[in-house]
Formats: sequence, C-alpha cells, structure tokens
Amino acid sequence: MPIYTGISAEAFRHPLDREAEQALRSLPGFDMVARKFVEFVYERPQYVFLLGNSIQVGPRQYGSVYQIFRECVRDLDIYPEPSFFVSQNPIANAFALGQEQPSIVLNSGLLDLVDESELRSVIAHELGHLKCGHTTLIQMARWAMEVAFFIGDLTFGIGNILSRGMILGFYEWMRKAELSADRASLLVVDDLVPVMRTMMKMAGGSSKHTNELSLEEFLRQAERYQSLDSDNLNQVYKFLLYNNISQGVFLSHPFTVERVHYLQEWAKSEDYNQIRRGNYTRVGAQGSVNVRAEEPASNTGDDVDNLRRQVEELQREIERVRRERNDG
Repeated sequence: MPIYTGISAEAFRHPLDREAEQALRSLPGFDMVARKFVEFVYERPQYVFLLGNSIQVGPRQYGSVYQIFRECVRDLDIYPEPSFFVSQNPIANAFALGQEQPSIVLNSGLLDLVDESELRSVIAHELGHLKCGHTTLIQMARWAMEVAFFIGDLTFGIGNILSRGMILGFYEWMRKAELSADRASLLVVDDLVPVMRTMMKMAGGSSKHTNELSLEEFLRQAERYQSLDSDNLNQVYKFLLYNNISQGVFLSHPFTVERVHYLQEWAKSEDYNQIRRGNYTRVGAQGSVNVRAEEPASNTGDDVDNLRRQVEELQREIERVRRERNDG
C-alpha cells in the first residue's frame, strides 16, 4: 500500500468541499464558537460514552482490525493516532468525531458485512474526515438541527447560524465533505474496485447474499441515475429528497451512486495520478487534530466561561421544551 508521507488534506480535498466549508467559516466568530461548543457539549460526553459503552480497539482487542487501522493512519500521515472504537449496532455504519480527542467508530454490523479490503476502505474514509478537519462542522450541523427543532430563537450570539439557509448550507457541505473522504479511501486502498464494492454494500448489501451482488450492475445503475439529470424536474426531485424542508429532514450523505460517479471521475484524473507518484502538497505531520487557533489574545478565558454558561442555559431550555412536548 502507498504511504503518503507528509500529505496535506488539501492534496485530495474535493473542490466542492473546500468551497462549501469556506462559505460556512466566513461567518464572524463562527469557528471559535463551533470548536468551543463541541468541546464543552458534544466531544467530551461522546468520548466518555464510547469509552464506557463500546470496545476500544487495540493490539489485544480486534487485533487484526487494529492492524489495518494502524496502516491507514500511517498511510495518511495522521498524528497523533486517533482513538478507535467498535459499537454494538447491527446497522452497517461508521463515523468520525472529535477534534481535541479525535476518534473513529465502526458499528459491529459493518464488520459482519465487509471483507478486509472493504474494511480498509471504510477506515480510510473515516480517517479522511479527521485529516480534513471535518468533524467540528459535522457535529455543529447536527447540533444546529437539534436546536432548530426545539427552539426557534436563540440568545447567545449565534442565533443567526440557525437560519434555514444556514442549515441548508450545513447539509450541503456535509454531503460535499463525503467526496473528500472517499478520495482518502481510494488513496489508501489504491484500488477503485473494493472502494466501490464497499459503497454498494453500504447501499443495500447483505452478508447472506453477498455472492449475488454484481458491481457491474451497480455501476450501470449509477449511470442510469446520472442520466436522470437530463430532465429538469428530476433535478428538483433530487433537491427535495436531499432537503425535506417542511419536515426538517436533511440527508447528510450524497446518494451512493453519486459518490461512485464522482470517485470514478477522480480515479481517471491526472491529479490522482500525480498524488500516487508522490507529487502532492506536503505540510509535515499534519493531522486533523491541528485546530485553527485564530482566537483573540485577550479575554479568551472570559469568552469561554460566558459560552459555557450560555450553553448550560441552552441545555436547560432544550430539556424544558422536551418535557413540554412530552407532557402535551
């Protein structure tokens, strides 16, 4: 497997991901608020939950899985090594979270569905999210949806983030971020077939009927899906399927066949070939844990204390609204 020593996330980041993230981060003070909110409200409780209710993967726990993980960490030049957990959940899924304490989590159902090369593809995909620093905005988007659902008007300085347009922006970016993580997966696995096969299984795979799946048929399905864009009405349907505004339901991932299409295009590109030859942007031992620190030099402690108090008030308000809904 290739080792991309010193590779920067910018070497493989999808341009649509980059553009969407820049638009979100352009809000004044947004980056600081997002990081601190995640630290106090989301990241620490999640890490405690995982440590208490999942299996932490290591040399003596899922040793073969851990070896694949270590190789992927090496190949993408991520430092320090993130935490790695397996959770008991039959749904085939995986996710990355955390910035100060980055982690990736695989559901046990996924381990039962994929072979070794496909498992490598999934792990590299989640590490790609960490390498690109996606986790803060992903967690912030999920929090924004929860807050927007329970509370219509916030008072602690970031209420403007939760407009309908911003929520649409969050989810549009989340879908584009998947394209960058898919590229990281292809770089590590160095073979398009197992990456696409993994996507097929995630779309509707069955461990009992794996031998009846055809990647060629799935790729033909992806082509049929792309041809739908020739009808403008189908494009409207696609937008509404991604963004069900009336019910507050938004898809966080592109349709699987779209991801296959984008990845096939990149696999044929000169950009991809140059990276495989070792010609890529380097930034030393850069990993996702390097957090931007453009915070004001003065009153930082006061800002954090104020934010903590405001977050506590928000949590109390969320609980109050939940109780009222349940009582109603």
